[in-house]
Amino acid sequence: MHLIKNQVAFIAIKQELNMPKSITEAKIFTCGQSRLLSEKIAAAYGVSLGNVITSTYSDGEFQPSFEESIRGSRVFIIGSTNPGPKNLMELLLMLDAAKRASARHITAVLPYFGWARQDRKDKPRVPIAAKLVAKMLETAGATRIITMDLHADQIQGFFEKPVDHLFASTIFLPYLKKLNLDHLTIASPDMGGSKRAYAYSKALESDVVICYKQRAKANVISHMELIGDVSGKNVVLVDDMVDTAGTLTKAADLMMERGALSVRAICTHPILSGNAYERIENSKLEELIVTDSIPTKQESKKIRVLSCANLFASVMYNVHHNESISSKFIM
Repeated sequence: MHLIKNQVAFIAIKQELNMPKSITEAKIFTCGQSRLLSEKIAAAYGVSLGNVITSTYSDGEFQPSFEESIRGSRVFIIGSTNPGPKNLMELLLMLDAAKRASARHITAVLPYFGWARQDRKDKPRVPIAAKLVAKMLETAGATRIITMDLHADQIQGFFEKPVDHLFASTIFLPYLKKLNLDHLTIASPDMGGSKRAYAYSKALESDVVICYKQRAKANVISHMELIGDVSGKNVVLVDDMVDTAGTLTKAADLMMERGALSVRAICTHPILSGNAYERIENSKLEELIVTDSIPTKQESKKIRVLSCANLFASVMYNVHHNESISSKFIM
């Protein structure tokens, strides 16, 4: 009799374990540098941002703390890792805290994956910082990565965890189509961006031109030449990031000299350091279109910001509910 009761109890437990369980709501948290974007993402997702406080010591050391239980939850932690190093460190500390608080899944959402320009050894005795950052994120506790427009596609291979690499083309292409530009030509500001330029040209059924540049050192261009004809064309330069804006503004000036009707630029990540704003204002660029993956430091009549919040919110929702996201990262 006891054996029969035990068997009945075991069957009941087994049935309970096999019952489909409702998916609990995900929790979204933000690092300080991405708060404005994170608030938009959370609103689009339909939840409130999770509660995190950061304590700071007098010497600058800081400690983030989750002020709510995340045990067994899927946690999204949003933070771009644009330099300085505090941004990366804050994300690492929050990942580590989530791991130690027993979160079930920890997804690092990096609208901008910083340190990505160091993706290879281009001379002796230098680091491969992109690989190092990937390993640090995984060691800190990230079980999945969501990012947008990596500087080099192969950086995905630096991770052992799943990477969802989104393309901002899903944001930019509708905007470009609304402009309804005649004689449209897509341009790459350097040889490395030619693949991206060809993808845009295919979607827009336009021509392609490429700028060939030589650098004296980082952020300093010694020579630039144009491969292709831009005479009588409305040109759109395409790049993944804009830092000092030296390449973009030089390319725009060169194209206008070669007979272009207008020159615009679309760049996913607006780093905009140094004299970038001044260069853009004084250049022949008609407008620079960027996303809010990094907050812009000041306003400019030539800079138009398109939000990537809906893109990230929809991908995060699909990831949490185990639905396909392939339409979000195919250009």
